[in-house]
Amino acid sequence: MRIIPAIDIIEGKCVRLTKGDYSTKKVYNENPLEVAKAFEDNGIQYLHLVDLDGAKSKHIVNNDILESIATKTNLKVDFGGGLKSDDDLRIAFECGANQVTGGSIAANDPDMFLKWLETYGSQKIILGADCKDRKIATNGWLATSKIDVVDFISKFEDNHIKYVICTDIAKDGMLRGPSLALYKEIIKKTDIKLIASGGVSSISDLLELKSIGCEGAIVGKAIYEGNIKLKELEELC
Repeated sequence: MRIIPAIDIIEGKCVRLTKGDYSTKKVYNENPLEVAKAFEDNGIQYLHLVDLDGAKSKHIVNNDILESIATKTNLKVDFGGGLKSDDDLRIAFECGANQVTGGSIAANDPDMFLKWLETYGSQKIILGADCKDRKIATNGWLATSKIDVVDFISKFEDNHIKYVICTDIAKDGMLRGPSLALYKEIIKKTDIKLIASGGVSSISDLLELKSIGCEGAIVGKAIYEGNIKLKELEELC
């Protein structure tokens, strides 16, 4: 299972939110590149980079930070947040994203998302399936749809999506463990490569996600709050 630390960006700074609530913003470092280099120095190969300004603004905002990390580290970056147009996607890839994640666009404009999938291929496009009470959430989690998360994933699996990041918003930033039951259901009912996100609080959580068959696991607040040490992740990797 791939271990994928997360860096969320607001106003150029490395932050974390609780349950996606922008009012809970906590700044952990004003230099995201410094954080990314620390990950790389401890054997990490992957990074989940989220443009929270972009998610709120509905267009890419922090592409300069993506470019800085992509050019000054060897991390393989998947980038999301605010990708709503062909130009946004082009900018993300030109700035060094290895993969991009589309969530809101997949829910609100599935034809556009499917065009991206056809153009760039299933190795480059990740489906973001963020949910609250099983319903897909969009626009930086500020809006909730009526679409069931498993149905949402299954629909795009039929269109050859391979990678899915699923976040249970109720778990995000709470450090109380991931949404194992939901992930088991997704793994049972689909054949996608599932990247779990939200709630990871310890190495044991990561081992459990591995045991149920997750392809990857995103870790955020647990690192920044010191619950998981980078040396522990290095050993696990």
